[in-house]
Amino acid sequence: MEKRRFGRTGHASSVAIFGGFAISQATPEDAAQIMEQVQAAGVNHIDIAPSYGNAEARLGPWLKDHREEFFLGCKTMERGRDGALRELRESLTRLQTDQFDLYQIHAITTFEELDLITAPNGALAGIRAAQEAGLTRHIGITGHGHQAPEIFLEALQRFDFDSILFP
Repeated sequence: MEKRRFGRTGHASSVAIFGGFAISQATPEDAAQIMEQVQAAGVNHIDIAPSYGNAEARLGPWLKDHREEFFLGCKTMERGRDGALRELRESLTRLQTDQFDLYQIHAITTFEELDLITAPNGALAGIRAAQEAGLTRHIGITGHGHQAPEIFLEALQRFDFDSILFP
């Protein structure tokens, strides 16, 4: 599968990224079989989130034996420092790993949300603390909506994100 550099992470990511929501309703056995197919197809990047139902719990048992073979990205909808840190740690536990390659602040759609996450006690402060503790290598931001480009230009003035995802 073709690969391309993903943001500033330095990772050569497969052009197809596996969205973990796909296994949220799977049995543990089916999740493992799906992940074997994903890997066989040449996909090397997983995107997952605690908001994806049981996806983290389904992926964790398989991932613990394959962690070094995948770039692992996760995201949070939490807007405060403590909530973002708590959610990050809970995701690591469910995924049976000790580090993310990328942790993203998800679904920033307004300037008010951007203000919340970049405040001194906002989610970005929590994720930066996690990065300093070695719990994530890179920090990203995601969003939707027609204001996304304008919001993310402002976000980059406030912090040097490693990746930005928007439609």
